[in-house]
Amino acid sequence: MRRRTGAPATGAIYAARVPVTAGPDLHPDVASLAFLLGRWEGEGTGGYPTVGSFSYGEELRFSHVGKPYVHYAQRTWSLDDGRPLHAETGYLRAGPDGHAELLVAEPLGIVEVLEGTCSGTVLDLHSVLVGRTSTAKKVSAVSRRLAVEGSVLRYELAMEAVGEELQGHLRGELYHVR
Repeated sequence: MRRRTGAPATGAIYAARVPVTAGPDLHPDVASLAFLLGRWEGEGTGGYPTVGSFSYGEELRFSHVGKPYVHYAQRTWSLDDGRPLHAETGYLRAGPDGHAELLVAEPLGIVEVLEGTCSGTVLDLHSVLVGRTSTAKKVSAVSRRLAVEGSVLRYELAMEAVGEELQGHLRGELYHVR
């Protein structure tokens, strides 16, 4: 087998040369969401009439590329053995007069479109659309509240699903890591 010219030998350790830059400025349309930017990590608890109570570790990441949206990525894991539990990703947008929108895609076949308000460092969002694949759990409504105080992010998620009325499902407390 021939190596390409300049390719490292098998097992060689090398570092890519990546220029260090400050990155793009935050788009003015999402300046009201700047308090979320960065990585947050902590723990949460959950429960629902159709499942028992549970606890989990969690990481949230909010980032931007200078466009009029903030990227959102979430993942959770078992506190017992570290196995992955859930993940979702999406985009957060801000509008005039404190309007906020969140678009979320979940790997279990559910998409959420939520709208609401951003007031200071508190987001209150309620689903205007929940879409699902034919094999996904029957979720019909979701509400999410995120509140940041200093370096602590607390959230609550309520869900209407599988014939149950809208009620608390998840809550967590995460700390700003960077």
